[in-house]
Amino acid sequence: MKRRIKGLLKKVRSQIQKFYNKYKQNYRLLRYKNYLNHNQKLNVGSGKTESNGGWFYCDKDILDITMEQSWKRLLGKTRLKNIFAEHVWEHLTEEEARAANYNCYIFLRGKGKLRLAVPDGFHPSKDYLNHVKPNGTGIGSEDHKVLYDYITLSSRLRKVGFKVNLIEYWDENGNFHSNKWNIEDGKVNRSKEFDKRNIDGKLNYTSLIVDAVKT
Repeated sequence: MKRRIKGLLKKVRSQIQKFYNKYKQNYRLLRYKNYLNHNQKLNVGSGKTESNGGWFYCDKDILDITMEQSWKRLLGKTRLKNIFAEHVWEHLTEEEARAANYNCYIFLRGKGKLRLAVPDGFHPSKDYLNHVKPNGTGIGSEDHKVLYDYITLSSRLRKVGFKVNLIEYWDENGNFHSNKWNIEDGKVNRSKEFDKRNIDGKLNYTSLIVDAVKT
């Protein structure tokens, strides 16, 4: 008899815990939805979940950028003004990146902006390229799937409907290009201006930075 009662109590506690976890998850999701509905600025792949400076920061446990249903679950009918990702897309396979590009386009409002920063495959430094290439020498490069240049990244974004504005990039002739950009649309720390490795006028570490605008 005691054994049966213990078994029932254990089952009840388990059900209560499941109910509580579900309630907590739904409550948290509702808070996130309300924040995004008001601010409409999403930073993906940041490794944390918080709200700061009008941005909502989230990682894969909150949003899987490759899954349309995950976007719907987080945003509902909300459409975003800004999406920002710094050194995230290189961790996606080509198929995953296609899905992420499409989802970003769908869940941006008209003239909304996706700012992407990734390692630059046209950077003239061999040390840099060895550092950032898939299975390279840099921290995290063992998970890199693609090394983009301005041609390949722009082409793939245009395929889903984006108009692409190049912000910072190296071209195939080893020339660096930099256009004016507003950090309010996403501050790229690994950039000409903000990366501390760029000293004495030498561009030791830059990113390929693009703004993809929903037309």
